[in-house]
Amino acid sequence: MSAGPLSGAPREVRIGGGLGLAALLGIPQGAKGLVIFAHGSGSGRLSPRNNHVAACLREDGMATLLLDLLTPGEEQDRRNVFDIALLATRLRLAADWAAEQPETRDLRPCYFGASTGGGAALRAAADDPRIAAVVSRGGRPDLAGADALGRVTAPTLLIVGERDGPVIELNTAAYHAMHCAREMAIVPGAGHLFEEPGTLDQVVALASAWFRHHLGET
Repeated sequence: MSAGPLSGAPREVRIGGGLGLAALLGIPQGAKGLVIFAHGSGSGRLSPRNNHVAACLREDGMATLLLDLLTPGEEQDRRNVFDIALLATRLRLAADWAAEQPETRDLRPCYFGASTGGGAALRAAADDPRIAAVVSRGGRPDLAGADALGRVTAPTLLIVGERDGPVIELNTAAYHAMHCAREMAIVPGAGHLFEEPGTLDQVVALASAWFRHHLGET
């Protein structure tokens, strides 16, 4: 990774050695933590919703890393999109990479997962004391598996839309399978994708407050 001035504007980097996973890294001045994004349903670093969330988090003083969890070749096999173990491995790889870079090694890592990425983020956080916090947006934390959920120590916030009934039930079950500090927030009027006016901004506010609190800020 080439060195450059710290700024909030994201730039392209490559992680994972020979894998060369494409990623967007943005570091605002004075950042305390690094939020690593786990996208869902095969979307990657260019996900419009996650880029919106990432931009808001950077404005609130957090560094962000949005990466493609799969290589272009792997994306051709749709089974990989739902391979939670594989996706979790890639998230751990991103956390390892960040720990080795001069610009990010002093930033505590957090995960933000969406849809199936919620399950991958929690699977990756299991038994990893480095992770400061996890937020799942409209996620499938159940896909992490009950065993992994029980081994997550990072404080976790599960955000679900009020109109996303089946996913509320799955998040509730995952909540009860976990033993870490955790909360579940229901966003009024929101569906699975949080496309309704103002609902994604509510997600941002909830996520930012959660990350800042567990990174030691008020």
